Amino acid sequence: MTGREPQKDNDLFFTCSLIEYIARKTKNKRCYVVDTLGRAAIEKIYDLADIYHSDNIDAVSDSFIEEAQLADGSFDNIKAAQYAIPSYWDIGKVYKRLILGISKEKEISVIDALFEAYHSFVSDKIDDYNSSFYYDAPQNILYTFLDGKLE
Repeated sequence: MTGREPQKDNDLFFTCSLIEYIARKTKNKRCYVVDTLGRAAIEKIYDLADIYHSDNIDAVSDSFIEEAQLADGSFDNIKAAQYAIPSYWDIGKVYKRLILGISKEKEISVIDALFEAYHSFVSDKIDDYNSSFYYDAPQNILYTFLDGKLE
């Protein structure tokens, strides 16, 4: 461990932030980005995050967009936002915490938890910047996922 958290937690944070960055850039839902990139690319990003983190995120995203042949979509939650827009780093942190919680609670790998998180109804709630859900307490977001419903 270097710093305040384990290195792999920081790698997950970068992975989630890059997914968010790519989704915003291509105007796609996050689950579509995850599916189109595929498990191998997600694992590569996660494994090499400390290297990619040193590069320009725009160049890194372009490389993965091109490699996956990720087409532009029409989902634009930035344009639809009526209030302050969280940064892709902010949303990366929300997903990181959710994924780590899922991994721990369900005793599954971080990558399996990542796919579950991005394919859950919670992902749609996080991506709605007109709601307050994305900045709710991390435990509340995790419990919402685990319970399968929003209280």
